[in-house]
Amino acid sequence: MGEHSDPNDAPRSDAPRDAPRSDLSPNQGSTAAPRRPTAPSWLLAGLRPSSAPIPWAAVARASVGMAVPLAVGFAVDQPAYGALASMGALYGVIGDTADAYRMRIFHIAVPQLFGAVGVTLGALVFDRGWWAVGVLTLLALVSGMMSSIGAVASSSGLQLLLFSVLGAGLAMPEPWWVAPLLFLLGGLFVLLLSLLAWPLRGMEPERAAVAGTYRAVADLLAAAGRQGTGGLPGPERDAYDTRRQAVTDSLNEAYDLVLARRAREHGRSEPLVRLLAQLNVVIPLVEAAPAAHLHGRPLPAAVPDAVRKLADAVAEGRTDNATEPDRPPRPGATSAERAVDAALRHATSVVNHSEPDPHNVDDRLGRPAALRVRARRATRDVLLSEDSWRYGLRLALCIGLSQALVSLVPVPRSYWVALTVTFILKPDYGSVFSRAVLRALGTVAGLVVAAAILSHVARGWWDVAVMLVIAGIVPAMTAKGYAFQTAAITPVILLLSDLLSHEGSGLLLPRFVDSMMGCAIALIAGYLLWPESWHTRIGDRLADAVEETAEYVRCAFAPTPGADRSERVRTRRRIYRDLSVVRTEFQRALTEPPPTGTRARAWWPLLVAVERVVDATTAARVRVDHGAPPPASAEIAAIERQLRELADGMRSSAVLVEVRAELGGDEEGVLAPLRQEVRGARAIASPQRRTGLTGRPTPPPA
Repeated sequence: MGEHSDPNDAPRSDAPRDAPRSDLSPNQGSTAAPRRPTAPSWLLAGLRPSSAPIPWAAVARASVGMAVPLAVGFAVDQPAYGALASMGALYGVIGDTADAYRMRIFHIAVPQLFGAVGVTLGALVFDRGWWAVGVLTLLALVSGMMSSIGAVASSSGLQLLLFSVLGAGLAMPEPWWVAPLLFLLGGLFVLLLSLLAWPLRGMEPERAAVAGTYRAVADLLAAAGRQGTGGLPGPERDAYDTRRQAVTDSLNEAYDLVLARRAREHGRSEPLVRLLAQLNVVIPLVEAAPAAHLHGRPLPAAVPDAVRKLADAVAEGRTDNATEPDRPPRPGATSAERAVDAALRHATSVVNHSEPDPHNVDDRLGRPAALRVRARRATRDVLLSEDSWRYGLRLALCIGLSQALVSLVPVPRSYWVALTVTFILKPDYGSVFSRAVLRALGTVAGLVVAAAILSHVARGWWDVAVMLVIAGIVPAMTAKGYAFQTAAITPVILLLSDLLSHEGSGLLLPRFVDSMMGCAIALIAGYLLWPESWHTRIGDRLADAVEETAEYVRCAFAPTPGADRSERVRTRRRIYRDLSVVRTEFQRALTEPPPTGTRARAWWPLLVAVERVVDATTAARVRVDHGAPPPASAEIAAIERQLRELADGMRSSAVLVEVRAELGGDEEGVLAPLRQEVRGARAIASPQRRTGLTGRPTPPPA
């Protein structure tokens, strides 16, 4: 969950967190032992390789996808054409991140189309001085604003700007359509390689995503009820929170994959209908988990084991004769345990049913709107969003400065400056500051490898063999982190650039100088000069989530007879998805240097507290559904009021002060755990007295 995943672990506002320690040596009396200098944690986090497994299939596709165009270029005595096609394939490799085959088409093909447009526009202003500055600055504004729409749009905006910079900085072959065609063909070749197994694997990625959700739920149920001594939060509670977040992420991924495909094949694909039904019936298990956890008694091992068996059945696409789990209902079970039993039996029945009713499968939990509605909504959000304009202007300013600089000062291979700025200034990819530092370090490491290649490998067919090796390293290192990806891409780019310019090792020093210039521009003009770089801008979004949680409390216990349960489920799923987005923004802020990273780390417990409030609400609703007495309307209203006051306080003040929430009610009732979580959320005081979540400075005390 993170270093401060529990409110009790939050840094205290009256305790200096960075105060030096005086570790006394037993042999030296009061002489303080010298502290060994260490790198800051935000930098170490980027330099520490991720534990993600190497995607060997992507490694093979990258090697073949980039080496073959190069080989074809040598075969037809046009190595420059092969280099351009391989360069297009490189960005197809970078975009090859989706598991589902249909999603690969969007993640690779759409950005490649924008890249082809970019190289065409860039070539029009090649060697045109200030015209190039103006056009690239405008394209940077468009590219930056596109990044706020979504992952595919962000990648498309990136390639639009990258290839326009290349087109404006490199002399492209004539006629004008050759270069964009070669870039496009290289990327589409990678797409073709990524789709080769589609006829054989079919819906396997979607099945794997649903099965992964069942396994995540099994881990959650295994952790349920295992709390610290005396019911206090401890490592076991942290383990439960971590697994609960894994379930949220897995559900998001599975619904995105299944419902995106369902939107195109509604009512026609029986396997898809079955997958959606299997995904829907895991929701009652997810809802029952917090009820079992708050009950404080671990579930029998047979429960998570039964869910894992269901995961295997989903992954293999098989049905079993049994329609119920082997374990009989326990006598004297609590309402939480009865909820788990009922949910497990229902899930087992649906997973083992071979023919679900296609007209009785609810796809409203995340069904995408029509394409024209989404396009209209995205356009409106981009044009009216403050964040969209802010990022677009930041990127435009930095690209304009870099292009103006290389127009005034003769810089060899000047397009590398703007390319470096483009790669760094992607706040949706992580911390701008960290990316600048990590890119500088990765570039240096990549230049060492490139120097060995350019000085010891003869140009010609040996380049194909070298590309076969270094191209496969790109997806392998991308899985390890940004610095590693930069180190892997640098020799690839330099080898392709040498085939276009024939400068050999003379490329190394200009590449280093231009990259450092780009890093400096991004840091100064794209980071240090912008006030939001020094503050965490996540308070308003978290406040919105708190207000949605208050609405969920009201909706969960609505007195209306026959209240729509599916509406409650959709509300809870929407809250958890929003909290997942806020959590991602928190994690990006944690990689920022002080003071931003320090403040984000201190505020992390409030996010965890809000997630626990949602959990406690769901647990209370589940207990009521399985026989517990319903709460009084006055108790519900009091909790809702406290949550709305918390949300209002987060928006109206720069610093949240500790509030002792007076929440009365039946301490033996179903809302007792929920009241405890609300008290915990309101009792979290701000560890920073000068700046709060929204980044607004606190006025000095009167």
